[in-house]
Amino acid sequence: MSTSDRSLTPDVIAIIKATVPALEAHGLAITTEMYSRLLANSAISELFDPTHQSKGTQPRALAMAVLAYAKNIDNLGVMGGAVERIAQKHVSLEILPEHYPHVATALLGAIKHVLGDAATPAILDAWGRAYWALADILIGREHQLYDVSTHAEGGWTGWRNFKIVQAIRECENVTTLELRPVDGKTVIQPVPGQYLGVDLDIPGHGQTRRNYSITSRPNHEVYAISVRHVQDGVVSSWLNSHNCEGHEVRLSPPAGNFILPEHFDAPVAFVFAGIGATPMIGMIEDLAARSHGPAVSIVQIAHSVDAAPFSGRLADIVRKSGGRITLGTRLTSIDGRPDAEWIASHIPHNATIYLCGPVDFMRDTIQGLLKIGISTERLRYETFGPDTGVTD
Repeated sequence: MSTSDRSLTPDVIAIIKATVPALEAHGLAITTEMYSRLLANSAISELFDPTHQSKGTQPRALAMAVLAYAKNIDNLGVMGGAVERIAQKHVSLEILPEHYPHVATALLGAIKHVLGDAATPAILDAWGRAYWALADILIGREHQLYDVSTHAEGGWTGWRNFKIVQAIRECENVTTLELRPVDGKTVIQPVPGQYLGVDLDIPGHGQTRRNYSITSRPNHEVYAISVRHVQDGVVSSWLNSHNCEGHEVRLSPPAGNFILPEHFDAPVAFVFAGIGATPMIGMIEDLAARSHGPAVSIVQIAHSVDAAPFSGRLADIVRKSGGRITLGTRLTSIDGRPDAEWIASHIPHNATIYLCGPVDFMRDTIQGLLKIGISTERLRYETFGPDTGVTD
């Protein structure tokens, strides 16, 4: 489709809005079929985490995103945050403009397959235009992000080789891996909260890609990631063993917009469960190092003391803060997952709240906090894996 055929004219917008009921009824079937078509292409399938496919989280996340796009096709400004998250994730996985036509073909084919005769030529044409209108926005933003990474100090383009020089047991089910560039040159200093795209060739299993939060203190020499061991997980099992030491992986530059602002006008609270600590640890250390930083409250939720990542680092931060930073820990194996009232009782009433953790924890916690009167403007959150609409 040429650039001139990608405009969102009033008639296109009207058709897209009219398909909302069909998307509400059949959106998951469409995205499931779309991924089935996409993953048949080996050059495309390596871009996706097979776990998200087997559990159905990727198709569900995309179905919700497509529905949100259709509902807001006449007011795309409200989609700005979602578009930025997608663009950041795309650059971490080295998604390029040449990948987009494959998605367009798979999406339109899936719509026709699922809706049958209801997918009229006019509807398929409108969705083709709508897809490319959004794709052009993403491609433009991704070009900007690639350009920034290329020209940053220690920056690079594409994938860069790093060696796993050390694997350190962080707690009973988390290992921290130190990654140094093979070329010995400097690296981009990440912003606390960002993540890396990691391209791995696991012996006996082949190539796969993942995203992992950066857990090292910002510097220009080395990165660290911390990986939770998932039972029967091929990637996490290998990364949680010393077998990975000495192996090379490929990294894309730091990405992600779940980061702190420069200035604060209210206290800050960090609420995280399990491995949700990984994007938070850098943010907390950043605030601790600020001479005039805000008051910080930390709520860490874990199954046991031995399963709480970074407990030593957090305790040291609190000890050195002179009372400006507080830490509360809730062990779920003893008294269950804390409810919103318990969490709210451990943070300042006017705090900006940063949350991270498993999807079910995020959904329950965010919905609970909203129900007790905490506004959405005070919430900042990140889920691991596809964004599945935790506030829905």
